[in-house]
Amino acid sequence: MNAEERKNLRQLDELVLNASPEELEKIQEIDYQTQLDGESFYHIYLNSDSLISPNIEKSF
Repeated sequence: MNAEERKNLRQLDELVLNASPEELEKIQEIDYQTQLDGESFYHIYLNSDSLISPNIEKSF
C-alpha cells in the first residue's frame, strides 16, 4: 500500500468515525449495496464527492 492509499483509508476512517447516526445509516446502506454488486466501498468512496464530509478534504 502506497502513501496515497494510506491517506485515503485514513480519510475514510475519519468519515466513518465522525459521522452522525443518520450519516452512518447512509454509509451502511452504500456499503451493503457495494457488497451486493461485488464492488469495494473504498473504491466507491474514492469516486464519489457526495460521500466526502465537508471537514474532510479530498486530495485529488
